[in-house]
Amino acid sequence: MKNILLASHGTEGALAAENKVLEMCAPGVRVTHLLVIPEFWKDMLGDDWLNNSSTRKRFEHYLEMELSRETNGHLRRVRDRLSKTSADSAHEVVLGKPDQCLTDACEQSAYNLVVMGSPRPKRSRGLRSQMMTRHVTRRLKTPLLVVPHPCG
Repeated sequence: MKNILLASHGTEGALAAENKVLEMCAPGVRVTHLLVIPEFWKDMLGDDWLNNSSTRKRFEHYLEMELSRETNGHLRRVRDRLSKTSADSAHEVVLGKPDQCLTDACEQSAYNLVVMGSPRPKRSRGLRSQMMTRHVTRRLKTPLLVVPHPCG
C-alpha cells in the first residue's frame, strides 16, 4: 500500500483504525488523515433559547472554541503517532456529511486503501458513525478496510 486514507475522528472505533494504519506504516507509505466535522454542528445556532444576539454570539463563540479544541486535539494525536513511523503524512479537516466527504476525498486523490473503524456496537453509548452508508458502498471505488470495534 503506497497511499492510505485514514478516516478517523477520535472514537474508539477510529482509534482501532489508527492502530491498524500504524502497523502498515513503512518507508514509501503516505497516510492522509481525514477528519470530518459533521455538518449538524452548523445548525446548533437555530435553537429558540438563543433569543438575543449577545447570547447567540457567546454560544457561537463557545461552540467554535470547543470544536476547534477537539479538532486540534485529534489532529495532534494522529500527527504525533504518525511522526514516530517512517511514513509520510498529511491531514485534512472538512465540514460536511461524513460519507459524502469520504467519497469526495477518494475521488479527488488516488488512494490504494481506505481504513476506518466500524461503528460502535448498539449497546455502547455515544453517537453512531454515519461514515459507512449505502452511499459509500455504491460510490467508493477504493478498497476499504473496516477495522472491528474494540468492544466487538
